[in-house]
Amino acid sequence: EAPKPAESPQTLFERISTAEHAIRAANADIRYGDARAYYDRLTDHIQIPEAGNFIGSPTATPQEAFYSTVFHELAHWSGAEPRLNREKGARFGDRPYAFEELIAELSAAMSCAEFGISCTPRLDHAHYLNSWLKVLKDDKRAIFTAAAAASAATSFIKAFSQLRAKDLTA
Repeated sequence: EAPKPAESPQTLFERISTAEHAIRAANADIRYGDARAYYDRLTDHIQIPEAGNFIGSPTATPQEAFYSTVFHELAHWSGAEPRLNREKGARFGDRPYAFEELIAELSAAMSCAEFGISCTPRLDHAHYLNSWLKVLKDDKRAIFTAAAAASAATSFIKAFSQLRAKDLTA
């Protein structure tokens, strides 16, 4: 019997209209379809796998995984020079890189909470923990600084949807 052709991935979860509105309103260049998620500083775009590729895990549903990933990458995008201008770091594991990852993860959790999306830490975050712990051990106030930067990123992202909502009602 001939192998069955691969079907295109389908969204395995219900989209959340308020979260979708906030994502679109930010007007970031988000491209769907690559195998991994990332923010590209050189081209100022966000790459996200298709929603149907998010299958969930023991700690998160596909919906939670999708939105936490999008909001994580939007947090990185918010830190670009023309926006909030955060220091990014040069390579995985250096202090600024680890700090930026901590900010993005905290902002994703805050954004998910804002839209009523449960956000449980994923098992694949373990490889970041050592670099986060080093930052936190070296600077006892780092968690407060990271939380403040994450709050600023979350507010920045959310502000676009609030502005667009005002434009629609005016």
